[in-house]
Amino acid sequence: GVVVAQSEEQAHAAVDMMLVDNGMGSAGARVVIEDFLEGEEASFIVMVDGEHVLPLASSQDHKRLLDGDAGPNTGGMGAISPVPFADEAFLRKVEDRIVAPTINGLNAEEIPFCGFLFIGLMNVNGNPFVIEYNVRMGDPETEVVMPRLKTDLLSLLRAAGTKQLSAENPKFNSETAVTVMLVSGGYPEGYEKGKEISGLEKITESRIFHAGTKNDNGQLVTNGGRVLAITSLDAEREEALNKSYRSIDQIMFDQMNYRKDIGFDLR
Repeated sequence: GVVVAQSEEQAHAAVDMMLVDNGMGSAGARVVIEDFLEGEEASFIVMVDGEHVLPLASSQDHKRLLDGDAGPNTGGMGAISPVPFADEAFLRKVEDRIVAPTINGLNAEEIPFCGFLFIGLMNVNGNPFVIEYNVRMGDPETEVVMPRLKTDLLSLLRAAGTKQLSAENPKFNSETAVTVMLVSGGYPEGYEKGKEISGLEKITESRIFHAGTKNDNGQLVTNGGRVLAITSLDAEREEALNKSYRSIDQIMFDQMNYRKDIGFDLR
């Protein structure tokens, strides 16, 4: 439901599509027009027990369908963790300017929150701006944050549920984690399902997370737009990426599509 307009004409066309042409049905009956923020995105996920906040590892999603951040927005074409520009100073700004006021605001309105709070950010000249909130981990961020988590997740969940998060200090693997999404041809618009998937048994360097798949009489087939997330870890970011792309070379299904530049532009 988001259109990132690159010109005034595109903005007018998007509004007409929603309000005049009813292109999004009832979901487009109201529109919100926001400032265009130029910078780099980051996902900041914290656990909250209603009072205390526990930050998790930083990550970055790649939303656009095509290489070079071109094409339409998707649910996510890949992710990387940690984010190189999210240093200690930047993360302190996020916690002080965004996270703390958010939790204080929820409590002031008597909306106690316990769980994962996902904050989508834009880094604009070293300053964080909120793009969106979600009350979940996020996908494909989960596939790069969780593989780096060394602390037992259950202990963190228990601490959140019993308001003991202040006593926790989660540890994360120092390696870089990257994930690349394999998507169906046509996604994020119309796409076909039921395409036979082969080659997964050859994968040794990466972890495979299933998204849009199903078992069809013993054969794994596609069953959604985003089909598989291929995640790899390594001390060197570029080698982690190479591992995922080497794994992808072993996988095949008809009209398979993926971005070939995930993470290579980060600095």
